[in-house]
Formats: sequence, structure tokens, C-alpha cells
Amino acid sequence: MTAAPPWADKLAITELLYRYAELIDAGDFDGVGELLGRGSFMGVAGADAIAALFVATTRRYPESGNTPRTRHLVLNPVVVVDGAGAAARSTFCVVQQTETVALQPIVVGRYADTFTRDDTGWHFATRHVDVEMVGDTSAHLMFDLNRP
Repeated sequence: MTAAPPWADKLAITELLYRYAELIDAGDFDGVGELLGRGSFMGVAGADAIAALFVATTRRYPESGNTPRTRHLVLNPVVVVDGAGAAARSTFCVVQQTETVALQPIVVGRYADTFTRDDTGWHFATRHVDVEMVGDTSAHLMFDLNRP
């Protein structure tokens, strides 16, 4: 078996970054848990615990198919592969629009991720979120990001 070219590993990892955004914007928190569950998200480990964290903290709107009415834009990914491990850093911008909230950016920050590879492919090992700018997240989160 020949090794995959380096760009193939970077593409597979970049697609994991984008898959997270797709799942959260769809309101598929079980899917988010499965995607991140082989590792940890902000210190929370296990697919069920990660899914429960999103259910407990993120508003969903039944009239929109139970989505949070957001778009998570993952930008500027930089992926470094080292054998069966990898690290990625990227930026994100979350925009939201609801029946009562005009389209607006609500939070901006950075992701710092590590990945491991096994026989099934690449998967998240850790995800850390560094929030840098916060707008009005009251229609998105069930807690106040501006409070310590």
C-alpha cells in the first residue's frame, strides 16, 4: 500500500473542519458529537457528552428545521501533517439571522485543532475555541459569552 500524497491528508483534515460547520449549522448536534467524540471539545470528551453540551448551550429554531439559523464560516485553515498526527489552526466567523434578528456577525475567533489518523482515516483529537470578538449572541446561545 502506498502512502497518500501530502495534499490528500491536508484535504481530508480541511474537510473535517468544514464538516463541523455544516453539522452545527444544520442543528445536527448528535453529528457534531460523533465528529468530535473520538477526542475532546474544550475538555469535554465522548460523543454523547459533546452532543449534550451543544443541546444545552445552543438555541435551535423549529420553524427552520431545528437549526440555529447560523452559518459558521471557517477561514484561513493552516494544516501541518506529521505522520499519523496533524495540527490545524483556522479562524471562524459565525453569522446569524432570525425572524427578529437582522443578518449579522455574532462571534469571531480561532480554532486550534489536533488530529490523529488510524485505519478509518483522520479524526479530531482535540478542538479548542478561542473567542476573540462577540456581538449579540442572545438569539444563538443560552448563556452570555460576555460574562466570565
